[in-house]
Amino acid sequence: GPLEPLRAPHAYSPGEVRAVLSQARAQGLEVVPLVQAFGHMEFVLKHKEFAHLREVKMFPNALNPHKEESRALVKAMIDQVMALHEDVKWFHIGCDEVYYLGEGEESKQWLQQQDNTPEKLCLSHIKAVASCVASSYPGVTPIVWDDMLRGISEETLAESGVPQLVQPMIWDYAADLDVEGKVHLIEKYRRCGFSKVWFASAFKGATGVNQSLTLIGHHLKNHLQWLKVASNSPADVLEGIALTGWQRYDHFSVLCELLPVAIPSLAVCLQALENGGYSEKIKENVEKLLGMSNLETETFMSTSLGTFPGSNILTLVTQVSFYLKSSVDELLERNRYVTGWFSPYHRKRKIIHPIIMHHFQPDAVSLLSKWNAVVQDLQAAMEQVFHKCTVEEWMEENVHPSLQKLQQVVDDLDKA
Repeated sequence: GPLEPLRAPHAYSPGEVRAVLSQARAQGLEVVPLVQAFGHMEFVLKHKEFAHLREVKMFPNALNPHKEESRALVKAMIDQVMALHEDVKWFHIGCDEVYYLGEGEESKQWLQQQDNTPEKLCLSHIKAVASCVASSYPGVTPIVWDDMLRGISEETLAESGVPQLVQPMIWDYAADLDVEGKVHLIEKYRRCGFSKVWFASAFKGATGVNQSLTLIGHHLKNHLQWLKVASNSPADVLEGIALTGWQRYDHFSVLCELLPVAIPSLAVCLQALENGGYSEKIKENVEKLLGMSNLETETFMSTSLGTFPGSNILTLVTQVSFYLKSSVDELLERNRYVTGWFSPYHRKRKIIHPIIMHHFQPDAVSLLSKWNAVVQDLQAAMEQVFHKCTVEEWMEENVHPSLQKLQQVVDDLDKA
């Protein structure tokens, strides 16, 4: 239908979605679908068919909340997702990081009217989307990210009617998360009328936009902080905790850690939550589950990288992340024969002393063949798990810059 331009080239078919859902049910997992309904709308608003629904004409991130068509678009997306998720209890409508809200032309006019504020504008759109979910799917509770709500006064929140319609998901991925601040925030949300809150932690995808290896220690600390928040809050207020594992910071950014790379982090964080903390005994349990002899949380130097599905990707990505760039730089930038006798000047003019070639050509050739073999293995392992375009993107970002530099030197040596 009209949403067809939004479909990814490798979108799951309805049959595949049903298979994933039945597999989840078999594992005792409850699925909560998420559809962005306000901010992070690049996947929709980048298309020319929908560009007229942008809050600010230049930027594809936020939806214009004044247009009837904006709400119809969100409803159509939610309806399509709900058609494949018959028995869900919760539905996440996003609504985080609505940058530039209030800066569009229609918003500016709306804000000139008495008593209108950006906060009220935000709440009215959340309310409209949540009401739409409530009326179409009476048994389903909408969830929203809480960052747009945090700074809004209790009075404004309470008067908006939003607390009766949604459950806020309080997200914070920091290792030094402010426990006291979170406890106060939960108390504030309770006073405004929210019956339940969710927490959102992260097991990957939160420590750097182009991070390739997961900082397990950071994520473990994040979960231990959330456990403190939970133990300092009323028992009946917490609905659940979502362990997020972002694959990109936003629609246009590069890939951060791949899922197979972060499985040990997920295992550590889940076990910490299950057991209310992390100890030597829990660490041993995680090692047994993953087939690892020694799991390091503070460095990337775990002695063996496991036998869990995808562990070969972790092993090879670790090699590439640690040694590819450094070994190529070592040869090309710190080897005196290269910097002194085979500089870009020499290479361009094909001037080289045969003795010098003898000194470093074998090293360059053997380094290239070593890395080509590793990269070939990694590519084959990734193709078992990811679509071709993801493999290509990861290779272009993380492998090609160094490997092509090395290849070029070897080619130039052959021609010299």
